[in-house]
Amino acid sequence: MSAELTYKLNKRQMKFIDIAEEEQASELRTYMRSKGADISEEKPEGGLHVDLAQIIDACHVCFKGDDRDVESVMNSIVHLLNTLESDKQESLVESLCEKLVKFHGGERASLRTQLLSNLFHVMDGPVRFTLLCSLIRVAATCNAIPFIPTDLPTVRKWIADWNLTTDRKHTLLRLLSEALYDCKQSQPAAKVMLELLGSDTEDGADATRCIIRALKDPNTFLFDHLLALKPVRFLEGQPIHDLLAIFVSAKLLAYVQFYQKFQDFIDRFELSHEQNMAKMRLLTFMDMAVESKVIAFDAMQRELQIAADDVEAFVIDAVQTKMVCCRIDQTRRQVVVSQSMHRTFGKQQWQQLFDRVTSLKANLTTVKSSLDTLSPFA
Repeated sequence: MSAELTYKLNKRQMKFIDIAEEEQASELRTYMRSKGADISEEKPEGGLHVDLAQIIDACHVCFKGDDRDVESVMNSIVHLLNTLESDKQESLVESLCEKLVKFHGGERASLRTQLLSNLFHVMDGPVRFTLLCSLIRVAATCNAIPFIPTDLPTVRKWIADWNLTTDRKHTLLRLLSEALYDCKQSQPAAKVMLELLGSDTEDGADATRCIIRALKDPNTFLFDHLLALKPVRFLEGQPIHDLLAIFVSAKLLAYVQFYQKFQDFIDRFELSHEQNMAKMRLLTFMDMAVESKVIAFDAMQRELQIAADDVEAFVIDAVQTKMVCCRIDQTRRQVVVSQSMHRTFGKQQWQQLFDRVTSLKANLTTVKSSLDTLSPFA
């Protein structure tokens, strides 16, 4: 680092060698004044935490230097923070995070992500909540979310270890879901949102956001698990709940009628009517495939509202989703179904599964008995 800061950092132990905390703070003041900060060179009264509060308030000027200088300054600030009692750390960490999150409207996001990551892994205790939230915010601006720890088991452990309040838990999960979604990580975002909705939240906005995202996701076709969530149940009677119910169990005609009545609602949430129609055609076809293993082209044209020339292309697209397995019998103008996913899996489907397993078990018992009667010398 430049001669303006003379301390040396032992990176392995994250501690500074042969320089007292007061002297480190003094050198930081001198360095920041050289960068144009409006800060006195004299130590204020009130102790190190007051001194450090002024240093953090002026630390944005260090970004005028190169990355190495910035990181050295932040390492020094982190070291000083770690010498304070935990009750004096939180407000200072919040102030430092605010500086790093809001710096110049988003400049040097990668560097700020690295700095916050360093801070997060060095600090201990509940202050890591503030650091993690800030890290997520900044990482999302530079598509660095995949490079920070966001898996649910780890996040759950932190929530427990930090003894977060319900509000803070919801804040973290909501923020993480938003960041993952903005970075095109739709499946992890959905899992985090379901974690949020499965907790104590009764926020209808969260439930609405979850439903809209699921409907928008081109690779999501099954929605029945959402209806069971408590925050979603609170939406009963509202158009968003009615729309979800259509995607869960109704057929294409029901969606068409909904769209005719609530087109403004669809447009307000920027849902694609064409994509909705495509999904509902597939979901309707799945129902038809469960009800009958042979489906006539005429029935498909009628139920799916497609032209005769579009039937084959539709079937090919449906098979590619892996929600249906079937083949086209062009001669008989029909589709022969070998397998189809159920749109909902409730008591009836569990009973069917139980009956099939029971039948399979009985068949295997019969086969075993037949084999046992055969002489090994026959």
